[in-house]
Amino acid sequence: MIGHLTKTLEQIDLPADWIGIRAVKENSSWRTMRDGHPQQNQRGLSQGGMVEVLAQGQFGYSAVNQLSPEALRAAAAAAYEQAIAASKWALYRFTPSVRPPVKGEYISPAALPLNALSVADINGLLSKLCEQLKVSADIVRTSAIARTHEIESWFVSSNGAEIHQKLLLLESHLGAIAQAHGVTQSRSDNGYLARSYQGGWEHFFGESLSERAHKIGQQAIDLLSAPNCPTESTTLVLAPDQMMLQIHESVGHPLELDRILGDERNYAGGSFVQPQDFGQLVYGSPLMNITFDTTAPQELASYQFDDTGAIADREYLIRNGILERGLGGLESQSRLAVPGVSCARACSWNRPAIDRMANINLEPGETSFDEMIASIENGVYMESNRSWSIDDQRHKFQFGCEYARKIEDGKLTTLLKNPNYRATTPQFWRSLSQVGNGDTLETYGTPYCGKGEPNQLVRVGHASPVCVFENIEVFGGAA
Repeated sequence: MIGHLTKTLEQIDLPADWIGIRAVKENSSWRTMRDGHPQQNQRGLSQGGMVEVLAQGQFGYSAVNQLSPEALRAAAAAAYEQAIAASKWALYRFTPSVRPPVKGEYISPAALPLNALSVADINGLLSKLCEQLKVSADIVRTSAIARTHEIESWFVSSNGAEIHQKLLLLESHLGAIAQAHGVTQSRSDNGYLARSYQGGWEHFFGESLSERAHKIGQQAIDLLSAPNCPTESTTLVLAPDQMMLQIHESVGHPLELDRILGDERNYAGGSFVQPQDFGQLVYGSPLMNITFDTTAPQELASYQFDDTGAIADREYLIRNGILERGLGGLESQSRLAVPGVSCARACSWNRPAIDRMANINLEPGETSFDEMIASIENGVYMESNRSWSIDDQRHKFQFGCEYARKIEDGKLTTLLKNPNYRATTPQFWRSLSQVGNGDTLETYGTPYCGKGEPNQLVRVGHASPVCVFENIEVFGGAA
C-alpha cells in the first residue's frame, strides 16, 4: 500500500506546499448477548483515504471511499481548492514543519490473535457468562459483549513521510441489573466497556471469567438492600476504574489545546485552563503526576505516530502538581506557542486529525491499599463509574459510582448504594493526599470519547492507582 500511495502522490500535479495521503482499513466484529440471547452478531469493513493539502498557509481536506489513483487525485484537487478558499480568512498560516517527514512502523503485540476464536466459540462463551451473571431470580438483565477491531493505516507525504501502523483492539463488557421491592441496582465489569485493550483475546481471559461474572451478579443483588451513601464532606477513596473517568473528564479534556484556543467551544466546550497557565498552574497536590504515554503495549490508545506523522512518546503533562504541557498536536502547539504532545488523531479515514487524548495516566505512588484504608478514620470508598456531569469549562463536576463501602476506623465496613461525589477540578486535585503504589495500578479504556464537528469517537486509555482525596462532598440517592 505504501508503494501505491507514493506512486499516486507523485502523479498529483498541484502548486501546493505539502500533500499527504492517509489510507485506513478497519475490520470489526460485534458480538453482544443479553440474557443469553444474541443481540448483535455482525462484522464490518470500512476503508478509504483522506488527502490533506497545505497551500498558502492553510490546510484543505478531502476524503474518498476508494483508493484508486484517479479518486485520490480528484480528492487532492478538491482539498487544494478548499485550502485556497480558506486562505482568505486565515487566522494563522502554517508551514510544512507541522508535518514531519517521518518513516516507521508500529504493530500491536497480541499473544492470542483476534481470529483465534470462531463466532460459535465467542457466542457460546458470552451466553455462558450471562448464565453465570444470573446468580438470583432478582437479576432481571444480564449482558456480555466482545468486540474486536483490526485497524491498519498507511501515511505518505510529499516531503517523504512513510508510515504503516496496525492496531489490534479488544473491547469487552459484563453487566447485571438487579431489581426487587421497587429498588433497581446495576453492577458491571469496572464500568461499561472499561475492559478495552490493545492486543488479542488474552485480555479477555486475563482473569477467571466465571469468578468475575459471579461477583458482578452477587454485588448487584447485595446493593439492593444496602443503605444509601451518606451526605457529608469526608475522605474519598477512588478505585482505578473510577479514576479512569476522573482523569478523562477533569484532566484530559481541559488540557486539549484546541479547547483552550476556542476551536471546540461551539460543540464540546472550552477549558478553565489558560495559555499562561503552562509551567506555573498548581493543578493538584505534589502527589499528582500525569503522563501522556502511547508506549504502553496493552493500553487502548498506544501508537508510535499520530495521524499527522508526528512521533509519539511518553511525556509529563503534570509533574508534582504543576501543569507542564497540553494535549495538542503540532498545529495547536504552533498556534498557541506552548508545549504539547503527538496527539493529532482521527477516528476514521473520512475525518481530519484533531487534538485528542490518547493514553493519559496517573503515575503510582508508594502507599499500599491496606495502608491507605488503615490511615482513614472516616471516609467512603467508591468503584466503577455510573454517571457523570461536568460543565463546559471542565471546572465543576458531579460523578456517580456503582459501588461503595464505608470506611470506619481504618476498615472497610458497610456496603453503600448510589454513591456520588462533587467538587471543582482544582479543589479536587489539590486535595489529593495519598496515591497508591504499583500494586494498586490498573489499566482500563474507553471506546467512546466524542469530540469535533463532524463528530469523532476515538478510543482512549487510562491507567491509575487507588487514590485518596480529603474533604470531598459525597451524597447518596436520597440527597
